[in-house]
Amino acid sequence: MNRTEVEMFLDRIGAVRALVVGDLMLDEYLWGKTDRISPEAPVQVVDITNEDLRLGGAGNVINNLVTLGCQVHVASVLGNSQDGDLVRNMLDEIKVDTTGLLFDPQRKTSRKTRILASHQQMMRFDRESREPISAEQEQVLADYVRENATRFDVILISDYLKGVLTEGLLQQIIRIGKEQGLPVVIDPKGSDYGKYRGATLLTPNRKETEVASRVAITDQDSLRQAGQALLKNLELETLVVTRSEEGISIFFQDGQEVHLPTEAQEVYDVTGAGDTVLSLIGVGLACGLSIEDAAGMANLAAGIAVSKVGTSTVSVDEIREMFSHQFLEGDAKIKRRERLAQILETERQRGKTIVFTNGCFDLLHVGHVKYLQQARRQGDLLVLGLNSDDSIRRLKGPNRPLIGEQERAHILAALTCIDYVVTFDEDTPLELIDMLRPDILVKGGDYTPETVVGRELVESYGGRVALIDLVDGRSTTNIIEKILDRYEQE
Repeated sequence: MNRTEVEMFLDRIGAVRALVVGDLMLDEYLWGKTDRISPEAPVQVVDITNEDLRLGGAGNVINNLVTLGCQVHVASVLGNSQDGDLVRNMLDEIKVDTTGLLFDPQRKTSRKTRILASHQQMMRFDRESREPISAEQEQVLADYVRENATRFDVILISDYLKGVLTEGLLQQIIRIGKEQGLPVVIDPKGSDYGKYRGATLLTPNRKETEVASRVAITDQDSLRQAGQALLKNLELETLVVTRSEEGISIFFQDGQEVHLPTEAQEVYDVTGAGDTVLSLIGVGLACGLSIEDAAGMANLAAGIAVSKVGTSTVSVDEIREMFSHQFLEGDAKIKRRERLAQILETERQRGKTIVFTNGCFDLLHVGHVKYLQQARRQGDLLVLGLNSDDSIRRLKGPNRPLIGEQERAHILAALTCIDYVVTFDEDTPLELIDMLRPDILVKGGDYTPETVVGRELVESYGGRVALIDLVDGRSTTNIIEKILDRYEQE
């Protein structure tokens, strides 16, 4: 996505109406210190110094959506108790529509209590119900979704196996989504994914994918086998597998797949990253993004989330700041060849025509700009292969380049006609062309087709070479000679 597309997406998020269906719970944290053993039993005594109570489970997804500025609705079943009232009050405080909540005096509202001391968790104890909700409650929730479907742009399912998301309820919601044209995006749990059959998209992590597919994931081939098995058996439109530090993998019904490396710079805590991915993919689809772009936004947001400590949300401003920084510094265009190859494969699957040209571009001048503008018109994306400093020295002598490769890359990345810049250290770009596999290879009119490096390779897979006329009298060498002449005359 370019800067304009990102800004348009971020501006639309506030209008998204999202329904979250799932297991709501309370996350309680008791912090303290310990320096003695109990006289009653050989256990540590923790003196509690601080307490915190937060929304948990599906509430993490809700917090993500609220932080993004979405209009959020929720449907679930809570215990008719003090904890159930606490959950509803917390949702009311953040302006979530709670008309889809049911209260059952026979159920416990899930509360997970964690005791922490000396920078570590000492113990956790849970109070909750896990039995399935009744058939009557299942139907009431389904009726709520059906009757209010026109109020939603996307349905997000957050399953923690606490009994709310029965197979009957899930299948009704999936059918409603198809009838109304609403994406149904699910963060699944457990070993039997049959109840999610027919959903728009599932977002399991790597371990969950292994368990559900019964395929041990040890490499790219086994990942592909597991992903395609789930996709086919569950009749999904798309499967998105989150792979922690390895990024995100997307599998499509037609057999295509896309792999996005992680965007995280530093990882402090992966807690809640899956909720961030579910939220951003859902919001992306609701805004009309492609699966690839929605997953890309989710991948970037998850990278922000894991750089924080604890279950964290990500705001529109944080996403905008990261993108603004990237575009300001040129990072969004300047790519390593391995990363660029992945990006171009995604663009190729979307039907984009990829144009490639290469050169030194030392002392950028009008001839360069006009040449690059014409090259860009040959297709949808222009990739510039830039000779490294060492490569130029071998080609042009020890006095060149005049401008270092990093500066040259950033100057070129500022041109709107260039989509990506990648440096290469070899004497020719043949190895780079082989990795990127462009559709069109562009060179100046001072070449003939037979002298263009990479022509045979590109033509072997159906690509072509295009030669573009150069601006007469415009070259870096001429500029250098003119400068030297003028200074010598002085």
